[in-house]
Amino acid sequence: MKGVVFTEFLEMVEAQFSSEMVEELLGSCELASGGAYTSIGTYDHRELVALVGALSEKTGAPGGALVHEFGRHLLRRFTVGFPGFFAAARDTFAFLAQVEGYVHAEVRKLYPDAELPTFECRVDGHDRMDMVYRSTRGFADLAHGLIVATAEHYGEAITVEVEDLSGGARTHVRFELRKRGAAE
Repeated sequence: MKGVVFTEFLEMVEAQFSSEMVEELLGSCELASGGAYTSIGTYDHRELVALVGALSEKTGAPGGALVHEFGRHLLRRFTVGFPGFFAAARDTFAFLAQVEGYVHAEVRKLYPDAELPTFECRVDGHDRMDMVYRSTRGFADLAHGLIVATAEHYGEAITVEVEDLSGGARTHVRFELRKRGAAE
């Protein structure tokens, strides 16, 4: 997993909790990297799992909720760091539909060794989209947070229903997005 994910996670922890909490997390986890992350480095995703688990233990917040919030944080950071990705799309559905073919292609140019999840999108009219997430890492809550924050970025009221197709592993998940006010 690219180091930018780790550095952003620690920045979120510092902003939402404290720099002391960051130090506590790094000190309480056995991390092969020693907790020294660079944005361009590559690290074992299990280190992030360990950090989230430690944060959950220290705060009492469920791990999935913390990962979801991290997805929201990441999207906000991406809108600042990569505004062209968002300017190229007119709304949430248009942006999400371009993630696999455009956004991930651009990420691979920057980080050729990046292991990215895959997304399959199917738009059903102007008010409904199905988005299927697949990843060996099981960070569907991160994807969910990214989706919710994308709708917030575009100022759209969208509900997201989540169906885990992987029996709880969170590696194969279908997100059903509906613009609020659309026929249920």
